[in-house]
Amino acid sequence: MTDRRSARAFVDTHVAPYADAYDRAGRVPEELLRRVAEAGLWAPFLPPEAGGAGMDWVTLGEVHEEVGRGCSSLRSLLTVHTMAAWTVQRWGSPEQRERWAPAFAAGERLGAFCLSEPGAGSDTSGITTTAAESGGGWVLNGVKKWTTGGQRADVFLVFARTAASIGAFLVPRDTPGVQVRPIDDMLGTRASMLAEISFTDVVLDRDALLGPSGFTAGMVLTGTLDLGRYSVAAGSVGIVQACLEASAAYAASREVGGTPLAKLPLIQAKLSDMVTDARAARLLLAEAGRLKDAGEASTIMATWVAKYFASTAAARHASEAVQIHGANGCSTDYPVARYYRDAKVMEIIEGSNEIQRMTIAGQADRERTG
Repeated sequence: MTDRRSARAFVDTHVAPYADAYDRAGRVPEELLRRVAEAGLWAPFLPPEAGGAGMDWVTLGEVHEEVGRGCSSLRSLLTVHTMAAWTVQRWGSPEQRERWAPAFAAGERLGAFCLSEPGAGSDTSGITTTAAESGGGWVLNGVKKWTTGGQRADVFLVFARTAASIGAFLVPRDTPGVQVRPIDDMLGTRASMLAEISFTDVVLDRDALLGPSGFTAGMVLTGTLDLGRYSVAAGSVGIVQACLEASAAYAASREVGGTPLAKLPLIQAKLSDMVTDARAARLLLAEAGRLKDAGEASTIMATWVAKYFASTAAARHASEAVQIHGANGCSTDYPVARYYRDAKVMEIIEGSNEIQRMTIAGQADRERTG
């Protein structure tokens, strides 16, 4: 059974030493994707009958933290795959679960999440991609952008506007009319294989639709995005921990005027803040996971808080890690430059920090008014 310790060992052996090379190449190699499958890391939360390990959400958060500590790009691939696999398991028909869940669990088919468009992010009101009923099935038209793992994914979880609401559709990559355009040279998570996906008169069977159409904008999409935020929060905790480990090691080995950086009060203050925020963010993540395991609706807000705190902390401490490393921190010879770029992405994806602050403030107001 995978847990934090085994995940950490996996990351230290197969991921962290090569993450900078993945970043430079702009992709995660197939060999690593196979190793992730062999380790059972793609969808361990799925039940055993679906090929998973029945992993609880607290443990999954710990696993995603460890992966994020080693490589945010690989963690991003796990995130979108988690979103697709969970949605199928939660909202799919028995036939859909039988077709897709075991393949997702084994990593034989990788999933990606298609919501954002060139003119719309997480705001579903801006979706222009359409799915029209036709001949007992559906015809899909539109463009999705910033699709993590889109260059590699085998199946896309696509949110599109129907006559009644917003629908969630499973679209195999090889369906006629699907075109994938790689998006390269991004600021951060450069190895997450982003893509723009075009759908031109894509004909889908009736069973491509997940769940009742009218539920999607509310129930399906809310739950799917919640898991995305949870994984991003976990990965952000991993970035803070990576910054702490790299900065502590560098400060212990580097001297200024014969004194190790680690002995300087200003450096000690930076390191102590990293320790404190890593622990605080980890506790917030664990609370969100505990509420998920308990089936509590309050997990949605707990995840918002965890993601906001952890992503903000990641960006702040990645900046401090670069500062501690000085000019070396601005080079590709040290991983803190990658942490700095990746951390910025965490403040934007799965709901920007500005949206998170408004959402959290709105909850405070609701609690005040009872």
